[in-house]
Amino acid sequence: MSVSRKMNNSHYFSTPQSLSDWLKPRLPSDSFASWGIKPGTKNIHNLWLEISQGETFLADSTPPIRTVNVVTVKVINKNQTLIESHQELSDGSVRNRCRPLSEKMKPNESLKDAIFRAINEELGSILKDGNEVSINIVNGSYKEKVEERNSMSYPGLPARYVLYSADVEVNGLPDGEFCTEETEEYPDSEERRVAEKAVSVKKHFWKWVLAVL
Repeated sequence: MSVSRKMNNSHYFSTPQSLSDWLKPRLPSDSFASWGIKPGTKNIHNLWLEISQGETFLADSTPPIRTVNVVTVKVINKNQTLIESHQELSDGSVRNRCRPLSEKMKPNESLKDAIFRAINEELGSILKDGNEVSINIVNGSYKEKVEERNSMSYPGLPARYVLYSADVEVNGLPDGEFCTEETEEYPDSEERRVAEKAVSVKKHFWKWVLAVL
């Protein structure tokens, strides 16, 4: 399961403002103006961070197409699957999710590394309070597919998601509903200063649902 992907951005944006200037003539004005204003959306600082971290590629088109590699971690427990029901964002809004744990992949990151990082970032706050943690990726559960759809986070910006998924067993999780806090993603750097202006996830809310056969 040594899957990794590398994306080279054809554009370099030194600041969120330079990215904004490049996008404005390429997107519907009303959609672009709603970024970070409409509940559940992200802002230009979020997109700049994604690009600077190599998580997102923008095609030079009108409108640009945002390509993202995403790992979907289907945490299973007998006949149940862990679902993120909703998120509490830094602007006070709530974003409904109703999907398994997922995370954008880093450049050159293997599927295994992405799975372990995603679990640590999104479930780590509750796992650290429990017993010794073990993570097992189920053999033969790996899947890959591509979805193209409009982005909920960035209205007006079409998205192409390359999705990699696997079933994973994680011990030490609560049996009922629970919430976790997002860990710090950026060190003390320019990215961190930009992140302070971005819309971030403060809490994740999880529940177990019966697995669909």
